[in-house]
Amino acid sequence: MNLLFILDPLETLKIEKDTSFVMMREAQHRGHEIWAATPKDLKFLNNKVIVSAEQLKLNEKSKVWYEVIESRDLSSSSLDGIIMRKDPPFDMEYVYSTYLLEAMENEGCRVFNRPQSIRDFNEKLAITKYPQFIAPTLVTADIATIKLFIQEHKEVVLKPLDGMGGSSVFRSRPDDPNLGVILETLSELGNRTIMIQKFIPQISAGDKRVLVIDGEPVPYSLARIPQGSDHRGNLAAGGRGEAMVLTDREREISNALGQELSAKGLLLVGLDIIGDYLTEINVTSPTCMREIQDQTGFDVPKMFIDSIEKHIGEKE
Repeated sequence: MNLLFILDPLETLKIEKDTSFVMMREAQHRGHEIWAATPKDLKFLNNKVIVSAEQLKLNEKSKVWYEVIESRDLSSSSLDGIIMRKDPPFDMEYVYSTYLLEAMENEGCRVFNRPQSIRDFNEKLAITKYPQFIAPTLVTADIATIKLFIQEHKEVVLKPLDGMGGSSVFRSRPDDPNLGVILETLSELGNRTIMIQKFIPQISAGDKRVLVIDGEPVPYSLARIPQGSDHRGNLAAGGRGEAMVLTDREREISNALGQELSAKGLLLVGLDIIGDYLTEINVTSPTCMREIQDQTGFDVPKMFIDSIEKHIGEKE
C-alpha cells in the first residue's frame, strides 16, 4: 500500500517518543510505501487535490532518522490511505486542510481520521455529547456566569477550547487573587468562549490517556502524572508518563464511546480520563502510543496498522 502521513515538518518530530514515527515504522516493516507531507503541501489544481509529498525510508538507528527516496505530486488515485497527524492548534488553516482531505476522500482515498469527524469533534467540547461521564462543566464567555460557577464548585480548572499539551490551563479558586486576570486573559474580556470544569483531585494519580483504535480500547493507559507543584499532567508540561492497566471505569467509558467513534470514521482516538471522569476526546493527533509500547510491550502500532489494512481492504 501507499500510505501518506500528513505531519508537522519532519525535522520537528522527536522520534524517541513520537506516535507518528512508530506508526510509519510499523507500516514500513510490513512493506508499505511511506509518504510524508505537511498541510501546506495540499493544493486544489486542475479540478482535483494533489499533494507534494516525499517518499521516506526510516532508519531509527541513524543520526538522520529518515531518507528521502523520491519527491513528487500525488493524487487520490496514487494513494491507498492518508493518515492525518498534524498537531493542533485547530485553527482555520487546519480546517482548510480537512476540506482538501475530504475532497480526496470523495475521490476514493481513505482518510484516517475522517476529515468531517475531526471538524465535528472539538477536542474539548466533544465531551458534552456524553454528559453521563463528565465532571460539572461550564462552557461560556460570560465572566459573571463563570464566577458563579467557581463560587459553587470552589476549585476549578479553566482552559481555552483550542489549546493542547496543557497550554494556558489554569487551576483557580474563588479567593484566588489572580482570578480576575485569569478570566480576563482566557476569555479576552468576555469575548472568547472557554471551558471551566470542577477540579478533580484524582489528578494526583494521573491524567489517563486511553487510546481507542477502531472502537476497541488499548488495554493500557498512560497516566500523565503532575510533577512538583504543577497541577498539569500533560507530558508537554513536564508530567511523568506511567503505563497502567485500564481500570473498570476506563473500560466502561471506552466501551460506551468506542463503536460510535469508530462509526464516524475516528479510527484513533485518545480519551483523557481523570478519576471517574472523561475530560477530553482527542481526535487530531492522539499520542502516547510509543510510551505504552515501550513500557508494557503491548504492540499498539501493530493494532493501529492492522485496522488501517482492514479498512483499506474493505474498500478494495
